[in-house]
Amino acid sequence: MTPLAPPRSDLADTVLERLTAGYAAAADPVRAAEAAAYMKNIAPFLGIRTPDRRALSRTVLQGTPRPDEADCTAVALRCWELPEREYHYFAADYLRRYAGRCSSGFLPVVRHLLTTVSWWDTVDTLAAHVVGPLVAADPELVPVMDEWIEDDNLWIARTALLHQLRYKDATDTERLFRFCLRQCGHTDFFIRKAIGWSLREYAKTDPDAVRAFVDGARDRLAPLSVREALKNL
Repeated sequence: MTPLAPPRSDLADTVLERLTAGYAAAADPVRAAEAAAYMKNIAPFLGIRTPDRRALSRTVLQGTPRPDEADCTAVALRCWELPEREYHYFAADYLRRYAGRCSSGFLPVVRHLLTTVSWWDTVDTLAAHVVGPLVAADPELVPVMDEWIEDDNLWIARTALLHQLRYKDATDTERLFRFCLRQCGHTDFFIRKAIGWSLREYAKTDPDAVRAFVDGARDRLAPLSVREALKNL
């Protein structure tokens, strides 16, 4: 994959300067080793507890203006270039906050993030809180999700399954169920879990529809997917 080059952004310069200084000062090597082991060593960690990291992030962003799409791109890509996972968390949270500032043209940037240092901790935030809003804002991106559910990269397929997670009444039920059936034979835990999670979340809106779908597809869905889907029913 060809690396994406961050665009020029004065805002990103300010944010990254504050971010790297603040996060580095709060690093805890012992906690970092524990966090890396817990997350299967997908990336090194600084060892900053989540509440402390979020407090530091608020300090970093204090007084900064709202970003435009180029700023979001620059902040995200530059954070992703840094090895420690907390910087990736900062970027994912930043995009979650400012997804509405980005157009459909931002989706390739998100795909890069999804497929670089990929693990559930960043993928799920980006899927539900960045990709989801982008697709909701531009119907022309809906067919892209139809492509993503077919993708050989399990994190892209997981994103397609989860992008409607916060849609509630606006959920395209036909597409949700079709996506679940498309990947129901996948052997990976993260796909089977995502199928169940997406159904369980929609069951909060329409439990009867989910129950009927699971009853009709029980012989095709993995037991894990069924358990997750019906957990609250």
